[in-house]
Amino acid sequence: MLKSLPSIPFLFASALTAFASTAAAQSPCVDGMAAGYPCQHVDFLSFMPLDEVGGGNNLNDIWGWTDPNDGTEYVLLGRDNGTAFIDISDPVNPVLVADLPTQSTASLWRDVKVYDNHAFIVSEASGHGMQVVDLTQLGNITNPPVTIQPDAVYEGWGNAHNIVINESTGRAYGVGTNTFAGGLHILDITEPLNPALIGDFADDGSTHDAQVVSYIGPDANYAGKEVAFCCNGNTVTIVDVTDPTDATLISATGYPGVSYSHQGWLTEDHRYFISNDELDEMNLGINTTSFIWDVSDLSAPQVIGTFVSTSTAIDHNLYIRDTLVYQSNYRAGLRILNAADIENGNLTEIGYFDVEPTDDAPQFSGTWSNYPYFDSGVIAVTNINEGLFLVQVSGQMLAYGCTDPSACNYDPEAEEDNGS
Repeated sequence: MLKSLPSIPFLFASALTAFASTAAAQSPCVDGMAAGYPCQHVDFLSFMPLDEVGGGNNLNDIWGWTDPNDGTEYVLLGRDNGTAFIDISDPVNPVLVADLPTQSTASLWRDVKVYDNHAFIVSEASGHGMQVVDLTQLGNITNPPVTIQPDAVYEGWGNAHNIVINESTGRAYGVGTNTFAGGLHILDITEPLNPALIGDFADDGSTHDAQVVSYIGPDANYAGKEVAFCCNGNTVTIVDVTDPTDATLISATGYPGVSYSHQGWLTEDHRYFISNDELDEMNLGINTTSFIWDVSDLSAPQVIGTFVSTSTAIDHNLYIRDTLVYQSNYRAGLRILNAADIENGNLTEIGYFDVEPTDDAPQFSGTWSNYPYFDSGVIAVTNINEGLFLVQVSGQMLAYGCTDPSACNYDPEAEEDNGS
């Protein structure tokens, strides 16, 4: 959120494999409805209201963690007054295991990411800093829920809008902090309980959100380097952060109709970047619009297309797994797009679960974020004022499929053509 304002026959087999789940849907999506919520190809598993996830007045960001010891999946759920840790090993009957109170005061904004079995939690609450929690303790809790305290607190900033982590290098990036003009505040977190400042980038002002990767894309000039893809209000800004003591601007690019460049995510080959603008629906009176960037030349990214939804809702956080795009679009709920034809600037909506069915008005309510990376296929979705939804993609989950290389659902590892 802006700091200043309160059956799927055309999916690829490779994407479907990731969503195999042993859990039965509590309410499958039938005739466009599941458990009273509008849906398409997304089944309802369970719902936890605010009072069952630790209370407070609203939810915000969300992430996930899987215990490497026993495979238990946990939702890490931000609230205005703290963070909830929820066991979803039985997604039809999730359990609140632990509650971490806010470090200072309540705030609408809280964000959490994970590295090396530790959670890193920030907030815009004044004097909050960054809480660090050893997640391995969750499996030892026998009488949940319990209240826990952080194992460490980083005090190099007071407030932060977001925390970004590159797990491959063990670096965390505070963004929208009260340091370095709100730009990148770069930490070494390879010792999770001892975060250390190693650099910064302030040359393009405040960063609202970002994704930082060890670059594998087609631009040979940056092969193997650490690159930050930032949404900076009026631009998509790309920064070489390989040397954190000398982070260097690669490009800062605006786009037609820019109102507030909010957040975005790379395709897994790092060739394309899909971004959202949080204020264009409200300011320009347009339908929900996603921007498709060709970033094969990091010094000259180009918008090669847009996806315009039938909804009028404001778009918020989105994430990409395999070839699917998972968007939390406030009052339009979770929207799932197929990126099979992204090289031609095209996306196609193939599923949704509307957690705010009353209307799709361009307002800051509904779903804030989602987490689509659990191996089980469970997708965690927040509703800011109501609670946590657990859902999953419908349909038979196949390990092989289309053998036609010209088809949109072609699977190069397919052993037979099963007609999907």
